[in-house]
Amino acid sequence: MLTGVQVVLAGGDARQLEVIRRLTEMDAGVTIAGFDRLDTPFSGAVKAEWSPDILTEADALVLPAVGTDDEGVIPTLFTDSELKLTDDHLAVLPKTCKVITGMAKPYLRKLCEKHGLEIVELFERDDVAIYNSIPTAEGALMIAIQNTDITIHDSKCIVLGIGRTGLTMARTLQALGARVKVGVRRDEAYARGFEMGFEPFYMPDLARQAGNIDLIFNTIPTMIVTAQVIAQLPQRACIIDLASKPGGTDFRFAEKRGIKALLAPGLPGIVAPKTAGRIIANCLIQIILADNRLRGNQP
Repeated sequence: MLTGVQVVLAGGDARQLEVIRRLTEMDAGVTIAGFDRLDTPFSGAVKAEWSPDILTEADALVLPAVGTDDEGVIPTLFTDSELKLTDDHLAVLPKTCKVITGMAKPYLRKLCEKHGLEIVELFERDDVAIYNSIPTAEGALMIAIQNTDITIHDSKCIVLGIGRTGLTMARTLQALGARVKVGVRRDEAYARGFEMGFEPFYMPDLARQAGNIDLIFNTIPTMIVTAQVIAQLPQRACIIDLASKPGGTDFRFAEKRGIKALLAPGLPGIVAPKTAGRIIANCLIQIILADNRLRGNQP
């Protein structure tokens, strides 16, 4: 249980609703800012205006998946007011308070460093990334079905990268009967792809592999689906880029060639916000419980 723990949630989208629900179930003291248009009642959560006053006793400050933008503005869905994270807010946080977000941009990193506060980026954790790969793969399939006129079964697919997201994507396609090639960089990844029944190839060979492909799913956040690769794709091909913005695809050249190329980051929060929120909440609870045990506040 999180009895006695004070958590402040600022802004966010539908994922935060599940986080709020789970924290209140665990008996944490929960203050939420940026939810004034939210009609859903949360027993045990207190709505408040965004100000330094609500942060003075916080054990954790929970920000949305993308933390803040480059100016410190916190993304919000449930308010028309602007929430901005400033020096004044972090100055009053207890030094033991953790600032928890999905990923942190330089503005947030620098602000936390300036005030000596620990920042936790959930999306950098292997467990969160692997859990999130499930709704990511399902969302990518939805996009593929909507943007092609063929079945996934017997389609010719390439998955670029078989890391935490790519492996789930490749396995899901394979389970649906697709013929799956996987692009890899390392020898051990090539061996794993072979062992799992995929057709592995090394990235420098991508252009040659692209000649008869229906779907490319990219998980690598660097320019990998270049103009040279796109030039070899058949006109029917569709590229679904799952990497974080700006992705790893030459979208300009794809448009010029008339090939569909879709950037689709952040799919868990779009296609399955409740599941994505539960993933965040469970990890958040583990972090707080572990922190309390280290301080001797929990058995």
